[in-house]
Amino acid sequence: MSDLPEFVVDRVFAAPRALVWRAWTDPEILAQWYGPRVETIIHKFDLKPGGLWLNEMRMGERSDLSKMTFTEVVQEERLAWHHSSTDADWNVTSNSMMPEWPRVILTTVTFEDDGEGTAVRLSWVPHEATEAEIACFAGAMEGFGSGWGAGFAILDDLLAQMQV
Repeated sequence: MSDLPEFVVDRVFAAPRALVWRAWTDPEILAQWYGPRVETIIHKFDLKPGGLWLNEMRMGERSDLSKMTFTEVVQEERLAWHHSSTDADWNVTSNSMMPEWPRVILTTVTFEDDGEGTAVRLSWVPHEATEAEIACFAGAMEGFGSGWGAGFAILDDLLAQMQV
């Protein structure tokens, strides 16, 4: 399959680009909005190409573990990473809730000035995925916006507080 499905969300935040970048790259701030309605624990965050972000989303007794490997880091302009579900030892594995979910998703986030605010574009694309994984991703795309939207609403509030 040559045409991969791509999920894109565009959002303008009422904050300068340096502050929005910080909210995406400071683990203490990131943990407050990434993964809304769950407890987010960042076990490691090494912001450089090849660096790892080890993330846990705790929902009661259950945890969802993810490993992100940064592929691009361009200060205040662009972040890209390969995003994968993992087991308890941070080994890439199939998603336990959706076995056909892509083992790797390429996430790209861009940051641009937009008046006094910052335009952010987030893109998700299956990476080196099987036909079944691509179909699973495409079938689930409609629901992605609500999760990112909830996280971005929290981020809006955090950015407002950080500018007071």
